[in-house]
Amino acid sequence: MAQKNLALVSGANGHLGNNLVRLLIKKGIPVRATVRNINNKTPFHGLDCEVMQADITDKASFIKALQGVETFYAVGASFKLWAKDPKKEIYDVNMDGTRNTIEAAAAAGVKRIVYVSSIAALNYTQLPTKESNGYNPDRRDMYYNSKNDGELLAFKLAKELGLELVSVMPAAMIGSEAFLPLNVSYSVLRLILNKQIPVDTRITLNWVDVKDVAEGCYLAAQKGKPGERYILANEQCMTITDTTKLAQELYPALKLKIPGSVPKFMLFAIAGIMELSARMSNKAPVLTRKDIAMFSGLQQNFDISKARRELGFNPTSPKQAVTEALAYLVEHRELL
Repeated sequence: MAQKNLALVSGANGHLGNNLVRLLIKKGIPVRATVRNINNKTPFHGLDCEVMQADITDKASFIKALQGVETFYAVGASFKLWAKDPKKEIYDVNMDGTRNTIEAAAAAGVKRIVYVSSIAALNYTQLPTKESNGYNPDRRDMYYNSKNDGELLAFKLAKELGLELVSVMPAAMIGSEAFLPLNVSYSVLRLILNKQIPVDTRITLNWVDVKDVAEGCYLAAQKGKPGERYILANEQCMTITDTTKLAQELYPALKLKIPGSVPKFMLFAIAGIMELSARMSNKAPVLTRKDIAMFSGLQQNFDISKARRELGFNPTSPKQAVTEALAYLVEHRELL
């Protein structure tokens, strides 16, 4: 028998996907969770939901998974800022994934899609950044390009196929339930606690609690206007160094040191060495020259009045989000 209000969450073992599954279950919504690797069941222990295998690069798997689904939360994507072949491993995967899942949703008769984009798809040339500023003109990063082009493609396909599609754009998500491998944002906090950030990069992050983003996704399904985009972030960003200062105050026993300031040419040199060793070890570097070029000094401050007004989005402060996320990591030492 078909379930009324059935929601499907893709990428359901990821940080946002899993917290969204938990939120929907709490709200009494029947959930089907899709994962690429069906053996990865740990994130679903004790959760009352159906778990299915589906891969965004395989359209047929999503046509099958989306049968009987009313609302599709398109969370699954390749979320990494570094790869040996970024075009193939990040850009192509995300573009194909967007096309495959949206075409599959149309084929399965899905009514509504909440498409998880990113603040990467915003134009930062005017601050505070808002949705109406348009798309990011900076084309130096394949993940950022995949989010810009992927969102544009999602809206185009939804229009052609007659689907209601709302886009949400989360900032750096931290806090709450997490499983290895940690996402990019949570990993920054781990680096801080493990004393692995040697210098002040002048990089800022807009911290937001993942539970707030999950709530924002749900609100977008309920109240979001089709064809619209909503920023799910906080108004103010925080430098990694200020985040370290907060961690130092909260955990004096860890004896964390505040990273010292160095000239920009030295940042590039340090990042270059890290990239070289990453190519040899095939593990993502802590810092790349592109990170410095794109993000050092970039202010990630947002105007979130549209999400507040139209969705009722109301995030906890960045300081609170960081405090809770650090506590979670310290408590779950296996993640460190």
